[in-house]
Order: sequence, then C-alpha cells, then structure tokens
Amino acid sequence: MIPSDHFVRFYNEVFKVLDELGSNHLEEYWRELGRLQSLELSQRFRDGGLQACYDYWANIVHEENCEADVELTADYFECRMRRCPSLSKVQDNDAGAFERYCDHCMAWVEPVMQAAGLYAVMDMQSRSEPHCVFRVYRDPESARDFENAAKLLSKPYDRMEVAGC
Repeated sequence: MIPSDHFVRFYNEVFKVLDELGSNHLEEYWRELGRLQSLELSQRFRDGGLQACYDYWANIVHEENCEADVELTADYFECRMRRCPSLSKVQDNDAGAFERYCDHCMAWVEPVMQAAGLYAVMDMQSRSEPHCVFRVYRDPESARDFENAAKLLSKPYDRMEVAGC
C-alpha cells in the first residue's frame, strides 16, 4: 500500500499531467471519480441525509488525522477544515502544488450529493492555504445563499456538465 504522503504527491502530479494534456482530460478524470464514488456512496447519503454526511466525514476526520470540526445542524452539515492534511502534504513537496489541487474534493463530492438529492458547497477560502469550509444542504436556496457568501468557490466542472454522474 502506498503511504498517504506519497499518494497525495502522486495525485498532485497526475492532476498536472492531465491538465497539461488539455481537452478536459482532468475534468473527465474527476468526473469518473465522481461517478465511481456515486455508485458507492449516493444511496448512503440519500437514505441517511445530513446525519449520514456527518457520520461519514466525522470518520474521515478521525481516519485522516485532519484538524477539522464537523457540525450537524437542522439546516446543514458542515466540515470546517482548519488544516487539510492532503494539501499540506502536497505543499511539502519540491515539485509544487497543482494550482487547482483542492478542486478534486468537490469533483467527487458534488456528483455524489447530486445523486443523493443534496446540495454541496465548498468555500475553499484560498488555493494556497490548507483550510476550507464544506457544507451540505437539503434545501437548494440555503445552499445558494452559502455559495453567494463564499470567499472562493470550488467549481471543478465550470467548463463541463456533471451530467452522467
């Protein structure tokens, strides 16, 4: 098994190469990851709603040793990443971080949430600082309000449709 500090560096380089190839190769790669994650996770989130989101990401925070807080309210689930271990490891790399590295999270999360009938919004806040705020809503208007207040949105599919995920 490849250690996580090597894996994220590998992922970072794959993103760079696919982006350099042009013609949406990177977006297609991310779209496939989203499709596969949807097969695995969308039913869980459809059935369990925001509570399932909380349970899933609370486990991720623990397993990946994230400096993060997860919160479940009546209106949304939130993961407030104070120090992302993935971006931190990529930044500790002499090859340099891919400028859109953080978009890979929403690239798989957005199709999963769409398939589950939920609405995800990622406020990255910065592309160079390893922190972000991620929320999932049941209500599309509430998601849009959070999106409108975001400092820096992660929208990995701006150049293509998510259809088919």
